[in-house]
Amino acid sequence: METAVNDATRTVFSRLAGWFAKSWESSAEADMIASLDDSTIRNIANDCGITPDQLIELAKVGPHAADEMLAMMRALNIDPTEVELRLRNEFRDMQITCSHCASKGECRKDLARGAAAENFGHYCGNAEHLNALRANPDLLIA
Repeated sequence: METAVNDATRTVFSRLAGWFAKSWESSAEADMIASLDDSTIRNIANDCGITPDQLIELAKVGPHAADEMLAMMRALNIDPTEVELRLRNEFRDMQITCSHCASKGECRKDLARGAAAENFGHYCGNAEHLNALRANPDLLIA
């Protein structure tokens, strides 16, 4: 019984540690962007094809805010690398949409239980794009 309690404690602790690490990483990214002068922020945003406000917002949500998009693409048999190479602007726009999504919990649950392909159309802000991508054989995982 004691082992089960210790395992549960370790699991909760590791999840909390991961959450804190992710929060700190996001905060560090946002602080780094905030420390730049306006001209540099404009230049970086321009290089990325986004507005300065979008750059700041993306820095606030952190570098892993669109990880679900990559997982969803794989669940739908779409090759994220091919999409990024061939459709860079669309890929970026989809990342922005995903990073601001309010349905991440539902998305993660569906991805974890293998039900994403059946359900994503009900909540995913990128559903239309994803359906178009999976209709293109050149973008599918071989």
